[in-house]
Amino acid sequence: MVKAVDQVRRATYLLTMSVVGVGEAKTHLSRLLREVAAGEDVVIERDGTPVARLVAIEPRKPEFGFDRGNVWIADDFDDPLPPEIQQYFE
Repeated sequence: MVKAVDQVRRATYLLTMSVVGVGEAKTHLSRLLREVAAGEDVVIERDGTPVARLVAIEPRKPEFGFDRGNVWIADDFDDPLPPEIQQYFE
């Protein structure tokens, strides 16, 4: 029964994704990355067993204002440094 389940899982990979061996993945990584960038998932197998999946990274949208209220800048931030500290920057 377990073997049948494994075969079904492997068949699902074959139908929905590109499946390559480790050697082919090493040799053709640039091509595989182009395929992934185009929206295809790529499964990498070792000895017929899926061990990794290459998938595109979703671009992150910046979250402006996420730290609002937690950051404070002193009113004297732009003032000249005291002479005893300034000497270390000269």
